[in-house]
Amino acid sequence: MILDEGLAAFVGAAAAVAHVAIAGSVTVHALLYKRNVGAAVSWIGIAWLSPFLGGLLYAIMGVNRVKRRAQRLRRDRLPPVSSSSAAAIAVDPLSPLEYAVGRLTGLPSVPGNTIEMLRSGDQAYPRMLAEIDLAQRSIGLCSYIFRADEAGEPFHQALIRAQQRGVEVRVLIDGVGGGYFWSGTYQHLKKAGVPVARFLHSYFPWRMPFVNLRNHRKVLVIDGKVAFTGGLNIGAENIEAAKPAHPVRDTHFRIEGPVVEQLTDTFADDWLFTTGEQLVSQAWFPKPAAVGDVTARVVNSGPDEDMEQIEFVALHAISCARRSIRVVTPYFLPAEPLTMALGLAAMRGIEVDILLPEHSNHAILDWARRVPLRPLVEAGCRVWLLPAPFDHSKLMTIDESWSMIGSANWDTRSFRLNFELNVELHDADFARRIIEATTPKRQLTVAEIDADPLPIRLRNSAARLLQPYL
Repeated sequence: MILDEGLAAFVGAAAAVAHVAIAGSVTVHALLYKRNVGAAVSWIGIAWLSPFLGGLLYAIMGVNRVKRRAQRLRRDRLPPVSSSSAAAIAVDPLSPLEYAVGRLTGLPSVPGNTIEMLRSGDQAYPRMLAEIDLAQRSIGLCSYIFRADEAGEPFHQALIRAQQRGVEVRVLIDGVGGGYFWSGTYQHLKKAGVPVARFLHSYFPWRMPFVNLRNHRKVLVIDGKVAFTGGLNIGAENIEAAKPAHPVRDTHFRIEGPVVEQLTDTFADDWLFTTGEQLVSQAWFPKPAAVGDVTARVVNSGPDEDMEQIEFVALHAISCARRSIRVVTPYFLPAEPLTMALGLAAMRGIEVDILLPEHSNHAILDWARRVPLRPLVEAGCRVWLLPAPFDHSKLMTIDESWSMIGSANWDTRSFRLNFELNVELHDADFARRIIEATTPKRQLTVAEIDADPLPIRLRNSAARLLQPYL
């Protein structure tokens, strides 16, 4: 009996020492590497208040081990950023924004592009499939979700046909968004001999320490000359004409011109990171040729970057706005600097319009967004709620002359945890087309928010506390 009590005391003491050591290690790491104060405080609290489990969660979800800084395979092919790139659009009153984004991204803005807006899978999928069938040298496809359903199957067949006729085909699917336990697309393409990979995926938990870092990019590059990007995944829910049970409306874009080189560079970098294979041949990177008059530049962001580039570009754009700001996003839960910048812009007389779906496909995010929306409405921002179907578009315009499109939502996950790809465009005609395509519907008011009963307000405020992890 005495021996049992002694053993129990020893085990208890050892567990206490281990807990202190683990929680202390988490504290030191969070203090050194977490720049966001709220995230640092949250993780330190979890580590101390949840023995062992808190440390395990931090190891899985809180530590950024993905570092690929400066490993762009083809940086020598991209012209250096200089004052001449800003001079190229000197007539644009937002030229200070052009200069700031160049300094931030290290990429030049390139003229000579064309861009076409496509609504949902109804318009985008046929165009994407047609370009795949026309491909002669290379196809790179990256998608967060790529379902093996009635929408995905035509892509399977088109990619297999391209591989069989000698085109270099590479397909990258996110290891979680594309189906963690089973990806029918991965299995089908692999069996057919198409080079396909799953981003940061392993069935063995001890080899999957990156569960919180996802590749949310959606990009298709054809022969290094034509690209598609935006918010559209590949799945039957994106085809409105088929009347799916839970339809998703989205916006995608066809881009042609020299900026496709930057889009291809992003895909090649992700493919190298995932598979170790370099894509550097002329099949992927032909000599760029001007085909239009739109100036564009890729803005990448991810946990491998030293700065949250897309978030910082949005902040720069808001600060440069003189007349109007329009944001269209399916999820709205950004960090406080962005909400503050929007509110201050409205207070200095700028028309700020924020367009959100009335109900998204993530209820907790809908609950949490009510908290930051109230002070924005009070500051003079106009918040518009879009009726069903759920709109998954991600768009931003400034002064009806500058736009940013791509994969990033306006939330902490997209700005700081996910690998995202956006494109900024200096073109007034295109900005006006975005505005015309996103007509506001019902305006949210302070009275409506204040009408929420106390239990709902408590629920919403509690959901907001999950912001660093949503």
